Amino acid sequence: MKGVYYLFILLVIALSGCTEKKSYDKISFGICSDVHLPTMHDSEYRIQTFIDSMNSAKPDFIIELGDFGIPKEQCAPYFDIWNSFDGDKYHVIGNHEMDGGTSRQAAVDYRHMTKSYYSFNKNGFHMIVLDGNDKKSQEAKGYKQYIGPEQVEWLKQDLEEITHPVIIFSHQGLQMYKGANENYGVENYKQIQQILENHSAANPANKVIACFNGHSHWDYAEEINGIHYVTITSMAYHWLGDDYQHIRYSEAVDENYRWIKYTAPFKEPLFGVVEVSTQGYIKIKGKKTEWVGPSPFEVGFPERMKKYLRPAISDRYLEFKLK
Repeated sequence: MKGVYYLFILLVIALSGCTEKKSYDKISFGICSDVHLPTMHDSEYRIQTFIDSMNSAKPDFIIELGDFGIPKEQCAPYFDIWNSFDGDKYHVIGNHEMDGGTSRQAAVDYRHMTKSYYSFNKNGFHMIVLDGNDKKSQEAKGYKQYIGPEQVEWLKQDLEEITHPVIIFSHQGLQMYKGANENYGVENYKQIQQILENHSAANPANKVIACFNGHSHWDYAEEINGIHYVTITSMAYHWLGDDYQHIRYSEAVDENYRWIKYTAPFKEPLFGVVEVSTQGYIKIKGKKTEWVGPSPFEVGFPERMKKYLRPAISDRYLEFKLK
């Protein structure tokens, strides 16, 4: 009987080993983009709402995807609110960080960043922050949408050394938007995509999972060759331009915040929380609101843009495989 008893014990141990659950790495982060602090009359309310929500949700970190504010005294109270988050917080440099005669270096210094592009590890994931504001040439004027050779080489080197799945953040997109007739991505997006795809093919267990960007003020996601590209819309508004101007609040607000009439503002601030697991999923839980005044399409904005443009950050469940 003793032999039968020991055989039974061994069988129980073997079966319990077979049913042991695999452990997965998981990370969560709060995300927002294109806050445009100097533009809106209620920016303090918007950024405070985000920080209050994140202090309650307690993600592993928060990140804003650029066009936050310029390094001047008028924006200092908003940066103080951002810095009141009780956890790790990260910035991406957007094209409007250099408005008003400021420089990229000034924007970097004001945020206490060491460089405009960088990387960090957290919870079994490798995060890469890129800067799409490089000059393509010395003659380039206006806003830049380019990742220069020095940064490209840094990206390649950084990817060579990683031992975790990769999530990338940038201001300008790393893709071309199909059917939009507008390019809000970096000019050399194909080069960057190829680098990311080459890394993923050579490192399927530590592949590039997703790229998050802002800039276009659109709510959009697509998968390209196994990588999810997710565009996070603005916290504040969508830019419409001269042809669609409309006073959205009051004459007094318009007098002091003259750019609002060229936009379609969101009634409430938009932001989201993202959860990523090596089990193979990305969950995005976003806020939804409504337009202030007529929608863009009620004032004649092109109907084809409905694919991209809504007063929401959509909830999404995106899947990927690690090998």
